[in-house]
Amino acid sequence: MEERIALSQRDRDRLKVLHAVEQGERTQVEAASQLRLSDRQVRRLLVRVRAEGDRGIVHRLRGRPSNRRIAAERQRRILARVRRRYADFGPTLAGEHLQEDGLAVSRETLRKWMTAAELWCPRRRRVKAVHVWRERRAAFGELVIWDSSPYAWLEDRGPLLHLILMLDDATSRIAGRFAEHDSTEENFRVLGSWLRRYGRPLAYYTDKSSLFTVNRPAAREEELAGQKPVSQIGRALGELGIESILAHSPQAKGRIENAFGTLQDRLVKEMRLAGVDRVEGANRFLEIRFVPAWEEQFAVRPRQSYDAHRRLEPGQRLEQILSIRVRRAVAQDHTVKWEGVRWGVEREDVCAGLRGARAEVERRLDGSHWLRFGGRYLPLHRCPEAAPRSATPSGLRPPGVAERKAKRPVSRKYIPPPDHPWRTLLLGRKPDISTLR
Repeated sequence: MEERIALSQRDRDRLKVLHAVEQGERTQVEAASQLRLSDRQVRRLLVRVRAEGDRGIVHRLRGRPSNRRIAAERQRRILARVRRRYADFGPTLAGEHLQEDGLAVSRETLRKWMTAAELWCPRRRRVKAVHVWRERRAAFGELVIWDSSPYAWLEDRGPLLHLILMLDDATSRIAGRFAEHDSTEENFRVLGSWLRRYGRPLAYYTDKSSLFTVNRPAAREEELAGQKPVSQIGRALGELGIESILAHSPQAKGRIENAFGTLQDRLVKEMRLAGVDRVEGANRFLEIRFVPAWEEQFAVRPRQSYDAHRRLEPGQRLEQILSIRVRRAVAQDHTVKWEGVRWGVEREDVCAGLRGARAEVERRLDGSHWLRFGGRYLPLHRCPEAAPRSATPSGLRPPGVAERKAKRPVSRKYIPPPDHPWRTLLLGRKPDISTLR
C-alpha cells in the first residue's frame, strides 16, 4: 500500500502551477514569476514531480533534524538554568538574563522549549473592548502621564508598596518612587524630582482620584473669590502653570497601564535577583539601575526633537509650592490650630494685623511649618500642651491626684430584707410590732 503524504497549502499551490506547466497551460517563466522562484528551481521541481509524482514537491529536509539545530546538551543546560533561577520568568525576560549568563538563545526558541517543558503557558488573547488608538505626542514634555500602582513589589520580603510613576507620552521615559502610602506628600516628591531633572511639562494626565480632583461644593471664601475647589496637587500645578487633564477611564491612560504590567513582571523579578527587601533599597535600585536600563530598551524617539519642558520661573520655589496648605484663623495669642496641634509665631515675627486674621498654614516636605500672611512667611513652632486644670480652689493637688479620675458611686437597686413588714403583710402573716416602733 502506497504511503500517504501530507502536503502543506504552499505545496498544494506549487503543485497546481507545476501541473499547469506540464499540461502546457503556462510556461516555466510564468510559473517562476507566480511562485516567486527562479527558472532553474522550477525546472528542478518539474524533474522531481515527473520522477516521484506529487511526493517530489515535498522539501527534502522535512521530517529530518535541521543542520543548525542546537545541541541537546546545550538545551539541557539552558533549561536547567531556567528552572533554577528563572522558573517564573517569561521567555523574553529569561532570554535577556540568559544572554548575560553566556547562554544566548533566541526568544522564540526558548519559548518553544519552555512550553514543551511546561515552564511557560502561552496566554490566550482575550477579546477586549474597542478603544480608539491615540497617537503619541510629538515632543518630549508635551504630556506626562501620572499614576500609581499598589502591588507586592517586594513579594514576601517586605511590605505592600505603591509605585508612584510618571511616564512621558512621547518617549516613554519614566521616573518614579516607592512609598508605603499613596499620599499627597509622596506624589509631591515624585513631582519635585521630575521638575528638578527636566523642568515643567506642558500638561499632566491623571485619573480622577481624590489626590487630583475634589468632589465637594466650593467654600464661602472660594465662592467670594470666584474660585473652584481644587486639591493640593491641583493647586500646585496651577501655581506652576501646568495643565491638568483628567482621564475618564483606565483605558484612556493605557500607556502607563501597560507600563505597570511590564514593571510588575520585570521589576519585581529584577529586585528579587538583587535581594532588595526594603523601600529605601527599592528606590535606589529603581533610580540607579532599572530606570536607565528601561530607557535604553523601551524609550522611543519622538517625532519632534525639541524639548517642550520649561524652566522654573525666578519666583517659583518648589519647597513652597510642593506643600500642604490650609486656611486657619489666628487666635488672640498669635497661634493657629491644625490637626489637634497648636502652632505659634515667634515673638520677633509678630506683625500688625496678624491677630484674628485668616492666614495659610503651610507644611513642607521637610516637616517644617510656616504661616503665610501678607506676602510673608513666618516660621511656626509647636506649642506645648496645656497642663490639666485643677479643681481645687488653690489650684494645687497632691501628686497623682490629677491623673486619677473621680469615681462616681455606683447606684444599686434596693432589695428589702426577708423580715421587712411589707413582705410580712404580703404573705398574710401578722407583723412584728417591735419592728414597726
